[in-house]
Amino acid sequence: MYYERIIDKYLLEWARSSSHKPLLLRGARQTGKSTAVRHLGGHFDVYVEINFEKQPVYKTLFEKDIDVNRIVPLLSAMSKLTITPGKTLLFLDEIQECPEAIMALRFFREDMPELHVVAAGSLLEFSLDELPTFGVGRIHSMYVYPMTFDEFLVANGCQLLVNERNKASESNQLDVALHSELIDYLRTYMLVGGMPESVAKWVETHDLLQCQEVQDDILNGYEDDFPKYRKKVDPQLLRNTMRSVALQVTRKFVYSHVPGEYKSAEVKKAIEMLTKAGIVIPVTHSNANGLPLGNETEQNIRKMLLLDTGLLLRLLNMTLGDITEVTAQILTASAADLVNKGTIAEMLAGLEYIHYQTPNVRHELFYWVRQSRNSLAEIDYVIPSNSEILPVEVKAGVQGGMKSLWEFMREKKVTFAVRCSLENFGEFEYIDNKADNAVRHVKICPLYAVSQMNRLMQK
Repeated sequence: MYYERIIDKYLLEWARSSSHKPLLLRGARQTGKSTAVRHLGGHFDVYVEINFEKQPVYKTLFEKDIDVNRIVPLLSAMSKLTITPGKTLLFLDEIQECPEAIMALRFFREDMPELHVVAAGSLLEFSLDELPTFGVGRIHSMYVYPMTFDEFLVANGCQLLVNERNKASESNQLDVALHSELIDYLRTYMLVGGMPESVAKWVETHDLLQCQEVQDDILNGYEDDFPKYRKKVDPQLLRNTMRSVALQVTRKFVYSHVPGEYKSAEVKKAIEMLTKAGIVIPVTHSNANGLPLGNETEQNIRKMLLLDTGLLLRLLNMTLGDITEVTAQILTASAADLVNKGTIAEMLAGLEYIHYQTPNVRHELFYWVRQSRNSLAEIDYVIPSNSEILPVEVKAGVQGGMKSLWEFMREKKVTFAVRCSLENFGEFEYIDNKADNAVRHVKICPLYAVSQMNRLMQK
């Protein structure tokens, strides 16, 4: 069964555009790229899928030259399917196995512009690095991530619940029963995660142990890929670094904490590789004095997130041996404790924010920290909103834990902020008597409603 994805809308828009370019789907392995393309294929008269890993014979068609007017008729003959521009979707899967096919993408745009061509692959970023050019400006990229919480809800038959949540605001709070139901689903989502195979297993069985087996297989698959990076980074260093990211998640990443007595430069290279593979998402410190946030960053002050909360928990289990207590806490803790006593909520908020942005670029995450010995302060995330900087804190309640937020707003002369929590929708004001009684406005965005953050700030 196919579960609807946010990427579906963008793929359909691309397919219906009169000026579509060849499309390159990018992102970590097993995030659902191929499945989404097959679903898109249903909108075409003919769907042709070529998998260069399973069908290496197709690589020979690209070895002589990359003249698409010669290649397409041969693809049609070998696949026994008629490839007609305007009526056919041609999917080149595992394209990293055929660098010549990557190079050929630009010529589909130039010589056969009406044909719809999509390419995807595993570890594609490394193949692109090794090519002198692959058609910048002639190829369109989209990034595919694990399933969001909203997609998880829809997969579990909760579209009506999503609709009611999307009507709520600070002046129209969600019904208490629906609020509690969403928190319960969020607990499950933290454990199941958003990898499509894990979500499908949960919908089918409601058995967390079977989901964990899927997650273990995915993580083992990632580690099995590491020898393919050998020319760039030692595979054991990659394994150690990925596990260290899990242990240090949402804290300033310390290179020396990676086991093996590796040099910082070696660990940095491993982080770079894991980031390109889509497994690790950096959160970089920004001075946050203005937009764009990337103009004032310090690359040596970073936090690291793993791509999925369910995979994070399984990786911790592999590293620490047994994290049954963590799982039990997620399932049973009060809403306040669920946020305050773990880093998973903070990580989830950052991942959710990225996943709801346009898939046409690789989005970055930033945070702010002051490391003065006598004045420590940190904001979980700083994001652009309405041409201004919006601080986002992941907190549980109104009281306590907001000192850093007030200091940031005062120092940067920021008027609005968001507290992402497990409270209901709401807002409050703070009269800052240290800054001429300036009024600071804070909107409460429930952690189960990160997809609605932009809407709430527009209001």
